[in-house]
Amino acid sequence: MDVVEEGLQADQLPSLQRLGRLGQLGDMPTFIAELARELLQPRPERLGIGSALAAQARDHAREREALGFAPREIVTEFLLLRRVLWRFVSNRAAALGTGDVLLVERRLNDTIDRLVTECVVAYFDRATSELAHQARHDQLTGLLHHQAFVRELEDEVERARRYGHGLALVFVDLDNFKDVNDTLGHPEGDLALQRFAAAFRGSLRVSDLAGRMGGDEFAAYLVEIDEETVPRFLDRMSDRIDELIELGELPTGWSFSAGCATFPEEAADVDGLSRLADSRLYEAKRASAA
Repeated sequence: MDVVEEGLQADQLPSLQRLGRLGQLGDMPTFIAELARELLQPRPERLGIGSALAAQARDHAREREALGFAPREIVTEFLLLRRVLWRFVSNRAAALGTGDVLLVERRLNDTIDRLVTECVVAYFDRATSELAHQARHDQLTGLLHHQAFVRELEDEVERARRYGHGLALVFVDLDNFKDVNDTLGHPEGDLALQRFAAAFRGSLRVSDLAGRMGGDEFAAYLVEIDEETVPRFLDRMSDRIDELIELGELPTGWSFSAGCATFPEEAADVDGLSRLADSRLYEAKRASAA
């Protein structure tokens, strides 16, 4: 509890104020128990990379961050733990020899430093993962953006070529989406795009992949296909769109057009697939507008 009290003093850990007593303690009792074991019987493997204690320190950092703790606060919490434990040792220094005090200080510092390192690593792992995700995904819909989708498609075509299975590329374009923005406004248009993207992705199988190519244009590739794979996908899409319209989550009259090309029967590479799917998409759009 001393660590919590120190954290609450002078607002050193502002996020502690929002938590109940158990939340304020977090994993500190466990860390204190492990520190005591390390001070009495040091074991290098206890603090090694991949150890249970290292994993718990990372989990503690992730949980604290999820509760709104800033990285500085997470590190400060462990520095306060070191201060409290060192105060405990100092009060008993008279019963220890100088050598013992220095040994305890070194072990305490080494252990706290390792715990802090694990917390920092957990934060950077999470931040790096988020940045990598943002670099590949469309911010509005969460689908792969154009370049990332094309890279994945190129890799999938090579796998299909190597293992001799079929693949379909489907381009989808929303019909009259400009009218939605003009009549309902861009915020409602963005919300409709998000809902459509979720329905689009949700209509695919786990093995398939979706992307947003830009504006109101989307794409998906479907792997290991037969002649019914794409029609079944488009039927699922149409059914889901009808449900969303009925629920009032998409505007009345919302519709889409699609064009498809298959590998290897109709095209031998990504460029050929894209050209053919794009051509068929705009044939479909002209037919629906007629």
